[in-house]
Amino acid sequence: MRSGWKGPLQLQLQRLLPMLLLACLLAGPVAARAQVEAQAIETALSAEGDTARFPDAAPARPVALPDDWSRTRPGSAGPVWYRVDFDLAAPVAAPLLAVQMAQVCATFELQLNGQLLHRGGRMDEPYTLDCDQPQLLALPAALLRAGSNRLDLKVVGYPLAQVGSRHRAAALSALAIGPLDMLQARQRWQTAIQVTLPQALGATLLLMGGFMFVLGFFNRRESHLAYFGALSLGWALLGARLWVHEWPLPHATVEWLLCALLPLTTWAAVQFLLRYAHWRHAAIDIALPLQALLMPLTLLAAGTQHLYPLAMAWALLLALQVLGAAVFYLHRQWRDRSASFWLMGALLAVVAVSGAIELAAQMLGTPPAAAQLARLATPLMLVLVGLRLVQQHGQARQQAEAGRAQLEQRVREATAEIERNFRQLSELKIEQVTERERKRIAADLHDDLGAKLLTIVHTSESDRISTLAREALEEMRLSVRGLTGRAVRLADALGDWRAEVVSRLAQAGIEADWSAPDDLPQTLSARAYVQTTRILREATSNIIKHSGASHCAVHCQVADGDFQLVVQDNGEGITPEADGRLDRGHGMATMKQRAKQLQGQCLVESGPGYGTVIRLTLPLDRALESA
Repeated sequence: MRSGWKGPLQLQLQRLLPMLLLACLLAGPVAARAQVEAQAIETALSAEGDTARFPDAAPARPVALPDDWSRTRPGSAGPVWYRVDFDLAAPVAAPLLAVQMAQVCATFELQLNGQLLHRGGRMDEPYTLDCDQPQLLALPAALLRAGSNRLDLKVVGYPLAQVGSRHRAAALSALAIGPLDMLQARQRWQTAIQVTLPQALGATLLLMGGFMFVLGFFNRRESHLAYFGALSLGWALLGARLWVHEWPLPHATVEWLLCALLPLTTWAAVQFLLRYAHWRHAAIDIALPLQALLMPLTLLAAGTQHLYPLAMAWALLLALQVLGAAVFYLHRQWRDRSASFWLMGALLAVVAVSGAIELAAQMLGTPPAAAQLARLATPLMLVLVGLRLVQQHGQARQQAEAGRAQLEQRVREATAEIERNFRQLSELKIEQVTERERKRIAADLHDDLGAKLLTIVHTSESDRISTLAREALEEMRLSVRGLTGRAVRLADALGDWRAEVVSRLAQAGIEADWSAPDDLPQTLSARAYVQTTRILREATSNIIKHSGASHCAVHCQVADGDFQLVVQDNGEGITPEADGRLDRGHGMATMKQRAKQLQGQCLVESGPGYGTVIRLTLPLDRALESA
């Protein structure tokens, strides 16, 4: 029974033993890592000397880190040595160590336990300026030793008086020594804040500024876009040190060029705010370019040893100008009740606060985190303003396109209206000329032909000739009446027609029966009167010559918006053979054609032995005019 229990126990121990060994192997590094924490180095031993190693013979003194040379050693350009000692209990079991520096300005050299570990750039003038890039350097385990270890850091840089910004003055931040993987997270964060984000914003401003400048340059009515583009370009160029660390020019020239960008950027900022507020002044248009020329000249005259104080004085003056333009812009927006007042006010307020922090950092020195955030806020606000301007420009383009389409529609309508008016004027002109010609022809017919026909009527000894002349005179008078264009009252026209028809039928021995309303308020146009008279004459002539009728009834009325005239006889009617002859002749066809010209119709109803009925229908809106 004891041996039965021992077998399974041995089996379980054999299974657990490899796991225990693995846990022991892993516990060693974990324990060692737990013992190694990041050490913040805030003090160092400092000495000056241009030597290959730390100058032990030179007087050394402890300094607090970060070390701003403008306060601890004004006017010094180095080289300055810093010595830091740190202890390491077990270098073999410890994880890979590193040293991290948030800022080293300008060029440095790092030695570990007397061995050169890293050189950050050119150690002679012009120095490599990489002041914004945080540094993370691994400490090789082969150079580390148990117990005390020593870091020597040699730094060279430019004194504050010789740079245009405190951010480029010689200085050294605090150091941190610890596990590499632990410091890498801090390195990534600081690199993103100090380098990556400013570079991204600078590239955005460069692209957006170029686009806006071209857009505003070719559209002079939106000149504020060109000034904003110049402002964005100028601000992006002010951060050129983020991209280029070693310039092929002397340091003084590079600093002078960067400072010369300030009045140009201010010029663009002030004019952008004023033009965006739809205001301009001739004196400001002259003063700003003169100021952009005067500032570089004063910096050049002052020399490199007085660059910083003079540049800060100018920076304060330029900041006040931009602030004044911003206040003026917001005042105009408030007065005009603009919808962009609050948005632009908030953006400009952020820019003002970040500008104040930046000036305080330049003149007094503020915590690095606040200064760095302030340096990010201004380009970020410029990007937002640029997006707002692009949005407004897009909306303006859409409105302009809609307005242009509407204008084109109105132009097309106006063109069509002009064409219609021109056609009407042409028709009116033709009608006037035609009317004058009709009156002339009518006058000639009445005065010449009428007089001669009347003479024939009264002097002819032949009754036939006299009758023909009288009929020709009546036709001529009817034609003259149509040519003169005078309207005829329908009641008067019915009276004339009744007198003529009844008289002609009576002379032919045919009994006439005429029925029509007593008083009709409408009037007939001259053309309708003449054509209807001729249709009625042709119908009367056909009855007299061909019908053999003894009775004829004429009925007139206005019904359903039409003038209706019915002529009916009790003659022999029209046989099929005669119907064909009449259609081929001119009488019936002429009657129908005249009715058609008046937008009416003339119908003939007949049969052998049943007489003939002629129905004339004329629409009132064509043949009649309201009295």
